[in-house]
Amino acid sequence: MISMTGFAARRGPGAGHAWVWDLRAVNGKGLDLRLRLPDWIDGLELAIRAELQKAVTRGNVSLSLRVTQDGGGEEAGFRLHPVQLAAALAALARVEEAGMAAGLTLRQPTAADVLTLRGVLDQGQQDQDMTPLRQAILADLPGLLADFAAMRASEGAALAGVLRAQLDQIAALTAEAQREAAARAAAQADSLREGLARILAATDAVDATRLAQELALLAVKTDVTEELDRLAAHVAAARAHLADSAPVGRKLDFLMQEFMREANTLCSKAQSLALTRIGLDLKTVIDQMREQVQNVE
Repeated sequence: MISMTGFAARRGPGAGHAWVWDLRAVNGKGLDLRLRLPDWIDGLELAIRAELQKAVTRGNVSLSLRVTQDGGGEEAGFRLHPVQLAAALAALARVEEAGMAAGLTLRQPTAADVLTLRGVLDQGQQDQDMTPLRQAILADLPGLLADFAAMRASEGAALAGVLRAQLDQIAALTAEAQREAAARAAAQADSLREGLARILAATDAVDATRLAQELALLAVKTDVTEELDRLAAHVAAARAHLADSAPVGRKLDFLMQEFMREANTLCSKAQSLALTRIGLDLKTVIDQMREQVQNVE
C-alpha cells in the first residue's frame, strides 16, 4: 500500500551549477502536479512532469527546483535588458495616465515591482547551451523519486496496519451483531405470540390472512440478516484490496460508502438497545477508517 502523503529533498551539482530539490505531496481525489522550475532551462518542465506522472497516480504534488551557478548565489549572472526596461516603464506611464483620466489614484510601482516584469531581468543564460545542465538535473531526478517513493511506501505500510486493525473491529462487531440478532429474534417471537394471544382473546373478528401478512411484513422490516451478510462480504473485499499491490484508494473509498450504508440500515432496523449500540459502534469505526482511506493512493 502506498500513501499519498510524502516528502523528499535532495541536492546535486553538475555542469557548473548546483541545485536543490523539494518534493512533497498530500492527498487528493486526482493527480494535481504543481511545478516551480527555472524557466531558462528549455525542456526541463516537460521531462520532469512526464516522470512524475509515471511515479504518482493520485495526490496533490508540489515540486520546486532551485538552480544556482557555482561560485555565486542565486543572483549570479543576472542581466538587465535596457530595451525591455524602457518598454515596461513606458507601459507603466500609460497605465498611470489612464488611471488619472478615470479619476483613480494608483500606487507607484517600486523598483522591485519593475524587475519582476517579464523580460526586464533574467539570469543571462540564454547565450549558453543548457543541454548539459538539463541532462545533469534529469539524471539526478530518479534518486529524488526513489526517496519520495520510499517514504510513501513506509507511510503506506503503517496505514495498512491501521486499516487492518479497523477491519478486525468491524468484523468483530458484525459477529456480535449476528449473535444479538439471533437472540432478538427469539425474544421477538415470544412477544409476537403473546400479543397475538391477547388479540385473539379480545375479539373473534380477526382476519387470519391479513394478520399473517402483517406479521410477515413486520418480520421483513426488522430482519438484518442481509445487512450483516453484506458487512461480512465488504470486510473480505477490503482485506483483499489491502493485499493488492496496485493503487486501491478509490476502491476502498467506495467500500467505505457501502460499509456506512449497511451500518445505517442496521441501526434503523435494530429494534433493540443492544443492536442499536453495536450499529453505532460500527458507524464510529467505519468513519475513522474512511478518514484513513483518504490518504491511500
